[in-house]
Amino acid sequence: MRRFLRWLAFSAALSASATFTGASDASIVERVVAVVGERPILLTDLRKRARPSLYILYSQGLNPTQRAAEETKLYRDLLNKMIDERLEEQNADKSRIAVTTEEIDGAIRQRAQAYNLSLPQFFAEARRQGLSEQDYREEMRRQVLEGKLIQLRVMPRVRVSEEDVRAVYSRWVREMGDERAVDLRLLALRLPQNASEPEFKEREELAHEIVRKARAGEDFCKLVTQYSEDVRTKANCGSSGSQPISALLPALQDAAKALKEGEVSEPMAFGSEAFVITYLAKGPHIPTFEDVKPLMRERAMGEVIERQRKIWLQDLRRGLYIDVRL
Repeated sequence: MRRFLRWLAFSAALSASATFTGASDASIVERVVAVVGERPILLTDLRKRARPSLYILYSQGLNPTQRAAEETKLYRDLLNKMIDERLEEQNADKSRIAVTTEEIDGAIRQRAQAYNLSLPQFFAEARRQGLSEQDYREEMRRQVLEGKLIQLRVMPRVRVSEEDVRAVYSRWVREMGDERAVDLRLLALRLPQNASEPEFKEREELAHEIVRKARAGEDFCKLVTQYSEDVRTKANCGSSGSQPISALLPALQDAAKALKEGEVSEPMAFGSEAFVITYLAKGPHIPTFEDVKPLMRERAMGEVIERQRKIWLQDLRRGLYIDVRL
């Protein structure tokens, strides 16, 4: 579900592009915002990298004070990320680690498939966020390079024990407090890009037909396998596992609260992007450790990798001149 939610955020952010574009057209006085070794990071590069995140920020309806604070934090965090990337690139150069064009192409194809888009459609979406095809290819190059470095430099340091996984589970349960988790399953029908009214109606009718089949007793898992276009959850009966209601999008929170266990919702339209049908497989409950063990192991692994990655980057910073001027 998390990848699907990122897809929805990716799509929703596009509506803010016109607003942000006007703000970003103001003249920018060039200056150096950081120096790593002998290599500067320029303000224009920082602002260019920030565009996709700023699109999302500008779509959230924050007041000017909130938005200014979030924008300041966004730039600060992004600059730290860009410094880390420079450190990684220098380490890759010393180790003769490179990324090929074929690897970049493969990463982009996988990302496009995850969003159920053709490559032209995928790059069109990127352009609407202010990213040219070359910008996006460069972003993929950085991600592939980081993946190689993590595999080579960080993963040998990573150990995840049963105690680590149980500790993550205990913290997760504490963070829920009095809240309970639900297993809300999704069946997503993506609308064609720039769908015409007949295309919209056709997908809407299909969504209602799927709901009728589910309510008539057809197995929801089979319907997900047959129809759903959410790549991440399709193989799991539309489920990302039990999670707190507050972790869901507002519309999905409402569905989870309104449905009884075993019930199927009416189709929900997410703008011009998708129709979503939900099925409440399990109502509010506290999942047992065994119920969510794979998810907790994944979280524990992610935490250990990130912790070891930060230690490795701190090691790279030692003895290297870094001057932050933002």
